[in-house]
Amino acid sequence: MRAAPKAIREISGVRPDALPQDILTGTEPVVFKGLVADWPLVQAGSNSAAAARDYLKSFHNGVSVAVTLAGPEEGGRVFYNDDLSGPNFEQHMARLDIVLDKMVADIGNPDAPLAYVGSTTIDACLPGMRAENDIDLGARDALASIWIGGKSRIPAHYDLPDNVACVAVGRRRFTLFPPEQLPNLYVGPLDITPAGQSVSVVDITNPDLERFPRFAEAWGLAQVAEMEPGDALFIPSMWWHHVESLDAFNVLVNYWWRQSPAHMGPPVNVLFHALMAIRDLPPAQKAVWKDIFDHYVFDQPEGSLDHIPEGSRGVLGPMDERNAQRIRAFLQKRLSR
Repeated sequence: MRAAPKAIREISGVRPDALPQDILTGTEPVVFKGLVADWPLVQAGSNSAAAARDYLKSFHNGVSVAVTLAGPEEGGRVFYNDDLSGPNFEQHMARLDIVLDKMVADIGNPDAPLAYVGSTTIDACLPGMRAENDIDLGARDALASIWIGGKSRIPAHYDLPDNVACVAVGRRRFTLFPPEQLPNLYVGPLDITPAGQSVSVVDITNPDLERFPRFAEAWGLAQVAEMEPGDALFIPSMWWHHVESLDAFNVLVNYWWRQSPAHMGPPVNVLFHALMAIRDLPPAQKAVWKDIFDHYVFDQPEGSLDHIPEGSRGVLGPMDERNAQRIRAFLQKRLSR
């Protein structure tokens, strides 16, 4: 394997209220150096973990959050158990302020479990924080989330939305793989996942190439970003990303948005349905259905619907909210039989 992946392209001097639109609609990752360096949260974290904790607690509204707890023997890896039948961690609900106090108190304790608060909506638990710590994404209806924890390793996974991840406290290393590297990442079960998304089962910090030989090809196309507090990373939709939190106390804020309208459902639902209805058909029938999908979905020929009056095209017409509702009703009726 190559000694190290190439670095993700970096851009400096970008303001939080002037993110380049061509990048945010693009398909390549980019690091914005120092994008959020002026955030009060970043400034507090530069003083100490305790100062960052106190700053976060000043916004806490008393709600509880989901907390992941993994034993010290896991080395910070949030992953599966040995036979991939479930996670290697426990999850509990607890007040965020209490969790923050425990995280800071456990700094330097090698026997303490990893405590990790992932993908928590900022406005739900820290109202008012975004008034002082935010970026401008224009008309995008972005979901802002916060991630807090100690030294951790999150396996390579993809997300459907585009993503800007802002490192606020502590250093992070992101290792990204292009979407087409799926076959070389040895992805685990689709419906049994550590945190809702299917993940690569390769430990990229110590890959077993005898067991996962194709990973060498993925590694050859990987891109990495070593990120300091204040840096931000644009992760395009469907890019695989492995995330390492490198310091004893880390905070990340990220923004997710989809380029497609809200009435369009998650494509993964189609994948599950296809597994049930198409994957195990006889080969000749599968080939026919592949052609049908190409014709109607992936490569619809221009003018292929001209023989149907526009008012009679039904679900073949433009995919607006009304048509999406029609399809959902059709599917619900069919699947309930």
